[in-house]
Amino acid sequence: MKTFFEGTEVLSYKGSKSHQLSKTKSIFFLLFSFFCTLISFAQTQDSTRVNSLDEVLVSAVRVTAKTPVTFSNLDKKDIKYRNLGQDIPILMNYLPSVVTTSDAGNGFGYTGIRVRGSDATRVNVTINGIPYNDAESQGTFWVNMPDFASSVESLQLQRGVGTSTNGSSAFGASLNMLTDNYAFKANGEVSSSYGSFNSRKNTVKFSTGLLNDHFELAGRLSTLKSDGYIDRASSDLKSYFLQGTYVGKTTLIKALVFGGTEKTYQSWNGIDAETLNTNRTFNSAGMYTDEAGNTRFYDNETDNYQQDHYQLHWNESFSDKWSTNLAVHYTKGKGYYENYKEDADMKEYGLLPIEAITTTDLVRQKWLDNDFYGTTFSVKYKDEKFDVIFGGGWNKYEGDHYGKVIWARYASQSELGDHYYDDFSTKTDGNIFAKANYQFTEKLSFYGDLQYRNVQYKANSIETGLVDDNFNFFNPKAGLNYEINQKNTLYFSYARANREPNRTDYEGGNVKPEKLNDFELGWRFNSEKFQLNSNFYYMAYKDQLILTGTLDDVGSPIRSNSEKSYRLGFEVDATIKLSEKFMLRPNFTLSSNKNVDLAVEGQNYGTTSIAYSPEVIAGNIIVYSPIENLHISLLQKYVGEQYMNNIELPEAKLADYFVNDLNVSFEIKPKSIFKSIMITGLVNNVLDKKYVSNGYMYDVYPYYYPQAGINFLAGLTLKF
Repeated sequence: MKTFFEGTEVLSYKGSKSHQLSKTKSIFFLLFSFFCTLISFAQTQDSTRVNSLDEVLVSAVRVTAKTPVTFSNLDKKDIKYRNLGQDIPILMNYLPSVVTTSDAGNGFGYTGIRVRGSDATRVNVTINGIPYNDAESQGTFWVNMPDFASSVESLQLQRGVGTSTNGSSAFGASLNMLTDNYAFKANGEVSSSYGSFNSRKNTVKFSTGLLNDHFELAGRLSTLKSDGYIDRASSDLKSYFLQGTYVGKTTLIKALVFGGTEKTYQSWNGIDAETLNTNRTFNSAGMYTDEAGNTRFYDNETDNYQQDHYQLHWNESFSDKWSTNLAVHYTKGKGYYENYKEDADMKEYGLLPIEAITTTDLVRQKWLDNDFYGTTFSVKYKDEKFDVIFGGGWNKYEGDHYGKVIWARYASQSELGDHYYDDFSTKTDGNIFAKANYQFTEKLSFYGDLQYRNVQYKANSIETGLVDDNFNFFNPKAGLNYEINQKNTLYFSYARANREPNRTDYEGGNVKPEKLNDFELGWRFNSEKFQLNSNFYYMAYKDQLILTGTLDDVGSPIRSNSEKSYRLGFEVDATIKLSEKFMLRPNFTLSSNKNVDLAVEGQNYGTTSIAYSPEVIAGNIIVYSPIENLHISLLQKYVGEQYMNNIELPEAKLADYFVNDLNVSFEIKPKSIFKSIMITGLVNNVLDKKYVSNGYMYDVYPYYYPQAGINFLAGLTLKF
């Protein structure tokens, strides 16, 4: 859930907002103008080498098999077989150490991802190297980017600290996504899918191809709707993607505009154990009692949000050894959460009591109105033995939080629609880094990475009080990569990360920034028919902000510092080609995730399991291709039992589960009209397992988010 906070106005901040916006936006547009001047200059350069889009847009945040970092890749081909409307986390479900969640139970609407037990606020996400995580809550709200998978060329998930990235430090993983590459020839695509719970997706894509060998315009429009598995957990989503590309002899310039709107009926309340056994799809959100004493449900208990992204990238190759990347970006987000509130204190909402009447039923809206903008840059030098990148970024977030009452059962002399709280927050995040690979010998290479990051955060609300913090972080990383022979490689790395609290963390008071030392030891084996990646990791935390298992009043997870904790694990993933028709892609993670001498409200609980951190996670994909264009996959996922709090209450234990999905696709390549006709089918949870992937604790009582039983999606894609 996006972070909608209540609070009171602080005049010293609020009064200066217009000046702050004017000043910072002036800086942004000056930078934008300077950037456009550079573009004009770049078009006059003369050389014969153009870097590929993959190299220039994500080289500063991605790694290769020669880097001592643990990672997994997914490209457009991997994604297309299951891209039928479910969110990006669901498409990543079968990667190592990944656990996914869905509020609606079927992968539409609000979804989440955890990696090595770390929640989504600790997974750093970038799009073309630009930070995507919400700067203030640090969350990633995929519902704001419906069907973004249709515009992704590839993605890389780095587990652990990984490399230096823009935005908040990665404390469980970093996910960087590269959007569609430019096309040489004009093309188009129309795809539609339909499935259980009245779920459907319609997408139209086009590309002009390179006009005059230099210019391309491409875009996408998508609509997605679903009733959800959970009662009333509906979603109505729309998105767009438009990019223009200029390709010169040494230059690549890419301008992107993309975004989405969403209206999602809330389903974050979960259900208790008794309801789980009797009515798995029950949703208490919006429930109230009318004047006649009847139980009813408010029909607009919804989250409504629009987010628009603007990116401009300039990539220049000065020679075979030198290249640069410069980008500016701006994101506008605005929306509200609306809900029905029973027996509300009228004074709390700025309403005047009417004689003896001091409480009333009302409908409130909690609004967000925010701006996020900045720049990222990098300079790369590469020769036979030495590969170095210098770079950094500067980003600023400015956000309004305010609330309105749009209806009250008992009217008063107050005006409906007046703000009953007004908060404002700003966050400035700047970093510089230098990272290098040096080939000592033919077999041994060294990796080094140094980052300095400064964060300034100001906020005000009733929950947090007045916050004015400044953080300075130094994050060194180093490692060795040793190629035993052409098939075997060993690597070892150490990485240090520091991370600031998010806004919700300040509600508990006395919150501290967290620190992490990450050690990775891995072995990679690569042959024609067998590829294996294995690694041990030890992540030692100081003041880790662990999930407590409880939620605030708008569904945001509450965290608290654990003075000392660690995650110790062993990960394996492989690709096994049994024949030309059969392939296996198994992976598993065995881990121990512990708080050491955990103290909660003055009581010491000793060594306990960290919440939401299963000790066993396993996945497997069995691929069978009896003929060239027929693709059949059985996708399997096992998640071991886990606790929903940190004191190991028996009631807080989530049971393990094992789920199987069946995916079938068949592609026809006609000789006229269409280049390709693809028919795709996906049966989720084919064995109809009744399982729960997520939950929370209300005092000592568990609440659960049940997932859908057997359900299907079917799609048709036409390319021309």
